[in-house]
Amino acid sequence: MLSRKRKIFFLLLYVTTVSVLFNGRQSARFVNYISHVLETRSCACQKCLSEGEPWFMDRYNQSVKPFLSRKHGITEDIFNWWKRLQGDRSSFNNYTEAIDKVFQMIPDKDHNTQPSPDKCRSCAVVGNSRNLKGSHYGALIDSHDIIMRMNRGRTQGYEIDVGTRTTHHVMYPESAKPLPNTTHLVLFPFKTKDFRWTINYLPPSSHKYQPTKNTIELIMLSPAFMKYVHENWLLNPTRTYPSTGFMAVVLSLHMCDEVSVFGFGADSDGNWSHYFEELRNKLLRTGLHKGPQEYRIIQQLFELQKIHMYKGW
Repeated sequence: MLSRKRKIFFLLLYVTTVSVLFNGRQSARFVNYISHVLETRSCACQKCLSEGEPWFMDRYNQSVKPFLSRKHGITEDIFNWWKRLQGDRSSFNNYTEAIDKVFQMIPDKDHNTQPSPDKCRSCAVVGNSRNLKGSHYGALIDSHDIIMRMNRGRTQGYEIDVGTRTTHHVMYPESAKPLPNTTHLVLFPFKTKDFRWTINYLPPSSHKYQPTKNTIELIMLSPAFMKYVHENWLLNPTRTYPSTGFMAVVLSLHMCDEVSVFGFGADSDGNWSHYFEELRNKLLRTGLHKGPQEYRIIQQLFELQKIHMYKGW
């Protein structure tokens, strides 16, 4: 099928030809109208995320800034909401001191996630579900502009099913693994201690925290974005918070114009089992997260044609 931009190109070519042969003034007006429509669209895809159904637009806030920077920090009210996620006892001053130290080490970039009328950015969000085994999605995943993996997700030995490329790897300290210098580390912080981890790695005696290479580019998700996902997308469920995978899906809606989701969903027993390891706790289900609710929302995004969803086997 022809892309949208190629279709419009041929339409403009046709109308221009007609204008030369017949009525130049009226055809020129139509050319200007088509050009205006193209210029005012937010992206160069056949369909942009900002064009859409009320259900989606009620949840999607394009003005939200997903990443932390000195310019886009958080208020104390947001900090007080965020610190309760994992019982952080730090003060707001402790938090701001840790953030200041981080920005002394890494470039303070204002990451632009706004769509552009001359681009069609594609994202592959690759979860860790067991349904990726035998899927043969590897080449399709690798064809995307941005490929986002998470936690301990791996490619070596699973290339046919999950691909080889990773541009952004979502992690928090307890799920950290070494990354190549070509991959952005996207830190999903759940407590002030997570920011300190990026400054000075904890000693080896703390088995939960594994150091990563400090030469890779670090991007930090904003606690304000976590609150936005919790309130706008999950509608404030009590005693829980969004999973890493679900936040990655919503993040991709803000980073890309076309989103494909792979490797999401529980197994037949209702557990979040992984393609790269055997599940030991058969009663895990989806842990502290509202897994079924998150999956229903992802399914709804697929049904509304906001994302492509690949379910594996």
